[in-house]
Amino acid sequence: MINFYLVINYLKHLKNAKTLHGVHSPFVYQLIEKVFYNFGSHTDYAEIENLRHQLFKNTNYITISDLGAGSHINNNRRKQIKQLAQNALKPPKLAQLIYRLVKQNQPNTVIELGTCLGLTTAYMSRAAPLASIISMEGCPQTAAIAQQNLQLLQANNVSIKVGDFGHNLPAIIAENAVIDFVFIDGNHQEKATIDYFNILLPHVHKNTLLVFDDIYWSRGMQNAWKHIKQHPQVTLTIDLFWIGLVFFKAERCKENFKIRF
Repeated sequence: MINFYLVINYLKHLKNAKTLHGVHSPFVYQLIEKVFYNFGSHTDYAEIENLRHQLFKNTNYITISDLGAGSHINNNRRKQIKQLAQNALKPPKLAQLIYRLVKQNQPNTVIELGTCLGLTTAYMSRAAPLASIISMEGCPQTAAIAQQNLQLLQANNVSIKVGDFGHNLPAIIAENAVIDFVFIDGNHQEKATIDYFNILLPHVHKNTLLVFDDIYWSRGMQNAWKHIKQHPQVTLTIDLFWIGLVFFKAERCKENFKIRF
């Protein structure tokens, strides 16, 4: 089913978003040139994408325990793994962008909210093999498949925590007082997204990067994104439509960018 809300907002985004040569911030310009638009192939991509194609053929069923906002595509609780892979995994273009963002930042600690089948998690593992990567997943059966996939890809620096994000996130932060990189890709609801942001906020530093997925998923997610952009501690945001990037560089004047991707 077509999400007309998403389509309309995408057309608005295209109208207002800038490309490389429409940006006058040296920091953002370099980020666009070296990270966003760096579409060349990489040796780390091939093995993960081969596994993606295998998942597209996997006809086994699992029962989904969805603690968040569900899916616009298929809300059946019992799904084939290939359906989940086709509808819920980040497409290669986005997953590889997350890889490049992690590789650019080289964080020590990475937190992911929403493991799904583990492919984006694996990309982050390959980008920062020395980092500690903690990924949270609400569905036990999905987490089990993700664990198998991560073992196949030898992503040995990843640990998966199963359960409610609102319960697990404070406990994880208590063990990792400084947060370097967070990818929020789960429970796409306004209040939950703002709550996660508020939980993370006391633990960010000038080089922390928060990445919010599906910021135009719904009106509620748009509201959450606006709330986050307006927070006084946030000094730079980059809206790529599919994801939103949040920076805390105190030396910068506050700026919000919309970039075509």
